[in-house]
Amino acid sequence: MSTANENPKFDKTKIGKLELELMKLIEHQNRDRAVKIQTIRRKNRITGALLGAAVLGIYGYSIYAVKQETFLDDFDEPAKIIEEKN
Repeated sequence: MSTANENPKFDKTKIGKLELELMKLIEHQNRDRAVKIQTIRRKNRITGALLGAAVLGIYGYSIYAVKQETFLDDFDEPAKIIEEKN
């Protein structure tokens, strides 16, 4: 096996106490950032779902309202009246 593709092992003895504290601080900040991103994504998904539901609701209502319209049902009435007069 080739060892060129593997990362070298981490040796804690070569790193000082300050570097370890900074690494822990960065890990903590990264964890906080990841949690914030997850909550933002969750809120974005909820907002998208609500907007999509509103759009589908408006679309469904408009289709329902158009099906109830009856003013075009008597569209041929004037032609019948004209034919009856002749």
